[in-house]
Amino acid sequence: MDGTLVDSEKTWAEVQIQFLAELGVTWTEQDCLTLIGSDLRDAVKVWMARIPAGVITPDDLAEQMFGRVVDELRREVSFQPGAVELLQALRKEDIPCALVSASYRVMIDAVLGHLPPDPFDVIVAGDEVTRGKPHPEPYLTAARKLGVDPTRCVVIEDSNTGTESGTAAGAYVVAVPQWVTIPDAPRRLVVRSLEPLTPEALRDLLR
Repeated sequence: MDGTLVDSEKTWAEVQIQFLAELGVTWTEQDCLTLIGSDLRDAVKVWMARIPAGVITPDDLAEQMFGRVVDELRREVSFQPGAVELLQALRKEDIPCALVSASYRVMIDAVLGHLPPDPFDVIVAGDEVTRGKPHPEPYLTAARKLGVDPTRCVVIEDSNTGTESGTAAGAYVVAVPQWVTIPDAPRRLVVRSLEPLTPEALRDLLR
């Protein structure tokens, strides 16, 4: 979702930089880049390592950081070029679609509130799996819920942790890097934008 469907990584970065500054931490855009695609639980460990002892608990940090981002996303989101159009084309052809995100369900709901009802058949949120990306569990869970073979799925991702998760699940991965560089690899297509992609183009990847 973040960075692939919507341009929310900028929102995440702005909130991190501002909130951590309030907690006495100098946090930069480069620091933000290191956490793109990370599970919130893993991100909290990184933030806590930089925050002076006794300033805030991990639970409060997660709740407040998360809450600020959710508030921003409820107000406004910016969809990535071609993302909504591709999703609509897939839905029109009755191709099963899942949203697999490291973000928690409440954040996903905030983003999906800007779309027509029920844009996905299945949603797998970061707080609904035991092991987040780059572990394959999120995508294997989505494939199981869709009732499909993960090797016959195309995963669309913008982060290294996400592409690793999709690859580990056995899917073909289309990488659309926004903030980070994603290298070429077997069963992986790296593109600059979702705009040229169509359902037929995605089918061709699996032939």
